[in-house]
Amino acid sequence: MPIFRALRPLACLAVLTFGLSAQAADLTVSAAASLSNAFKELAPGFEAKHPGTRVLLNFGASDALLAQISKGAPVDVFASADQDTMDRAEVQKALLAGTRRNFVSNRLVLVVPTTGTVPVKALADLQGAAVQRVALGKPEGVPAGRYARGALEAARLWPAVSAKAVYASHVRQALDYVARGEVDAGFVYATDAAVQPDKVRVVSVVPTESPIRYPVAAVAGGAQAEAARQFIDYLLTPAAQAVLAKHGFLAP
Repeated sequence: MPIFRALRPLACLAVLTFGLSAQAADLTVSAAASLSNAFKELAPGFEAKHPGTRVLLNFGASDALLAQISKGAPVDVFASADQDTMDRAEVQKALLAGTRRNFVSNRLVLVVPTTGTVPVKALADLQGAAVQRVALGKPEGVPAGRYARGALEAARLWPAVSAKAVYASHVRQALDYVARGEVDAGFVYATDAAVQPDKVRVVSVVPTESPIRYPVAAVAGGAQAEAARQFIDYLLTPAAQAVLAKHGFLAP
């Protein structure tokens, strides 16, 4: 009996330890590159509300993230920069039914380096001989690039500008090209331009055929379905929306 009494506290401690470890969970969130700064600030707030859950963030072009999910990458939440990519995810049955929500919106802008000397004030200026290089995401894989191409096609400028295009693998790379002065102008989201206000200058807001709304959804087969739902709900809370607004995002 004395031995049993001595072991009982250890057994209780083992059960308690196992229980705590079983509750701990890693929630993997794959999000569009333009969400990088905002989601990095949001994650600790969600973790504080859900003790034992750690948010693991993975950023990239929306199309590339969907390709990772399609190949079986262990992702719980997917946040895209456009509806088209999320529509394809739905067609592929990659989403948990009923979890898709729009949570923010954005604007496409034309930016130039703050140290640049080429006069660019509007889309039409991009066809001028003085403009040699224009950065934009690859339309085949980057939502911002698709929006840019659509706007240029609507303005009948695509043939002239595409000949000068320097394609980026995601929108933040396009921003870097402009910030480093490697191109004369570029297309990024307004939220991206706000990241480097000392290196890039917005010359105009670019009209797009459809509003730029960001959808988010839980990934089918994700290991943390309940936590994924909670994260999506959290994105729409006043606290999370305030953080997103701080980074330049607009209401959905």
